Amino acid sequence: MVSSPERPLPTGTRQAVASLLLLFLLRRDAAGQKGDGCGHTILGPESGTFTSINYPYAYPNSTVCEWEIRVKPEQRVQLKFGDFDIDDSDSCHFNYVRVYNGIGPTRTEIGKYCGLGLQMDSLNESKSNEVTVQFMSGIHFYGHGFLASYSTTDKSDLITCLDTASHFSEPEFSKYCPAGCVLPFAEISGTVPHGYRDSSSLCMAGVHAGVVSNVLGGQINVVISKGIPYYESSLANNVTSKVGPLSSSLFTFKTSGCYGTLGMESGVIANSQINSSSFLEWPEQMGQPNSWRPERARLKRLGHSWAALTNDEHQWLQIDLNKEQRITGIITTGSTLAEYNYYVSAYRILYINDAQKWTAYREPGAERDKIFQGNTGYYQEVRNNFIPPIIARFVRINPWKWHQKIAMKVELLGCQFNVDVALVAVLVPVLVMVLTSLILILVCAWHWRNRRKKSEGTYDIPSWDRAGWWKGMKQFLPAKAAEHEESPVRYSSTEVSCLRSREVATMLQTQSAEYAQPLVGGIVGTLHQRSTFKPEDGKETNYADMDPYNAPDQEIYHAYAEPLPITGPEYATPIVMDMSGHLTAPAGISSVSTFRASGNQAPLIVGTYNKLGSRADSSSPPHVLYDTPKGMQGLNPSDELVYQVPQNMPHSTENQEEVS
Repeated sequence: MVSSPERPLPTGTRQAVASLLLLFLLRRDAAGQKGDGCGHTILGPESGTFTSINYPYAYPNSTVCEWEIRVKPEQRVQLKFGDFDIDDSDSCHFNYVRVYNGIGPTRTEIGKYCGLGLQMDSLNESKSNEVTVQFMSGIHFYGHGFLASYSTTDKSDLITCLDTASHFSEPEFSKYCPAGCVLPFAEISGTVPHGYRDSSSLCMAGVHAGVVSNVLGGQINVVISKGIPYYESSLANNVTSKVGPLSSSLFTFKTSGCYGTLGMESGVIANSQINSSSFLEWPEQMGQPNSWRPERARLKRLGHSWAALTNDEHQWLQIDLNKEQRITGIITTGSTLAEYNYYVSAYRILYINDAQKWTAYREPGAERDKIFQGNTGYYQEVRNNFIPPIIARFVRINPWKWHQKIAMKVELLGCQFNVDVALVAVLVPVLVMVLTSLILILVCAWHWRNRRKKSEGTYDIPSWDRAGWWKGMKQFLPAKAAEHEESPVRYSSTEVSCLRSREVATMLQTQSAEYAQPLVGGIVGTLHQRSTFKPEDGKETNYADMDPYNAPDQEIYHAYAEPLPITGPEYATPIVMDMSGHLTAPAGISSVSTFRASGNQAPLIVGTYNKLGSRADSSSPPHVLYDTPKGMQGLNPSDELVYQVPQNMPHSTENQEEVS
């Protein structure tokens, strides 16, 4: 029996078997990324960025990669693709990106994606704090892979490392940059403080400016402004910006402002505060010593720099700030002299913070000391920022790599650190909230008290003036009270003459006004109108008890008080009309004032006057006196009561005594 030869497996079957074998191998690795199809990957605790292999160029055939993403248990993950270009000629059978909710065998699929130039604007959100992203490639002819970023779901303004300022139209905006945006293929142009070209990557420029960390990511606040003709090149935070041409707009970043120089260049830091492990010194050809002492390590100072006597990893340059400061960055250069091409290309930072042991600077979550990139030449300035900042008094720069000799100039960036200021910043809002709460409680209590009084039907006036306060306010009210709608009662001189004095008093008593009104021009005002004169202290005189005609010998005080001083009347003054055209009183009748005079003289009761005396328009008020009625005691009631016109008397001593 001849056995037939084995039939070869179809191409698709071989690819599937190879993919399954790769997946089996992936299960054995416990790293955050696993497989041979992984590209640039930074997986941070709250955000990160990853790409397919060879991105942004074509990815190879038959590759696979998985990224396992974990955040804090109480948080969720959101995934955003900045670029997606996966060949879909096989309908996502062997070329795809698959997203899972969870990690391990219990994971569930969220979505499977493929397509050339696929626009994926929506976010993929997980239901737990773990996500698995799987990339698979088979035989393909097109596609350059993908770039994706992730963050926790509380970062709603997440962008990717490929977003530029030209993608946004707002003049000012705030976005969240994920970790890992320092990409080898991305470009930026510009520097701080002049700004960055609008074609630059926002997040990569943020790392260059020291606003966010490439390891942690963070929030950026962007301001768009008019472009400039030329953008400089600089090296900062391991990111090199390139020279850029003119652009229509540029962008800068809003920062906390803690990026000022701490005194190396300006001389605020004295020479005695700068020390080193050793310094270089030798005699020149002219016979004078050439000293590279530590005080020569001031940035932008003319001449040579500090240089160590020996070149090893145990050398250091130390700066004493006299007190704790918030240190946010450092700028370094080499020797700055062309004939001495010395510079430090890498270094560590150590500091003391209320302790006797030096602490090496490390990035959050890192287990090794951070090695900062230094200079690439003897002259160019290189800046590195500390995120988070260092709080210390003493700082040491420990050279790690150098060119020819250890030599450098430095400047520290930062601001003063004051614990009291931080404490005040916390206590002031608390005190404001407490005071605001007390004020609200007092206002509510006052309103509750007023509502309770209204519900009980009790009304009261202020306790400081229970009588005079309300009476003083009456002068500002209309002459006719709004609460009384009775029409005023008017009497002619004839009607008044027909009334007996008792009847007049009884009529006045029936409608008890608070203060009686004088009968002017034959008109009796509304009895409810308020008097323009100050009432007598004590009990008011009852009109029913007053009858000066029937009992002339009784000592009766008039219901009106003395006039107030001219300088500051508390009550309104009577209206004086110009009645100069009327006849004056006969010379035979004496003019007696109707106001109460000092002594035991009894004032006359108010009567009806035919005319008002005119008041001279001059700086001093005229002395106005009112005549007594023509009718004397025992006058026949049927006779007409006629009052003379008030007289304008000349300024005399007698009149002054009578008025006063």
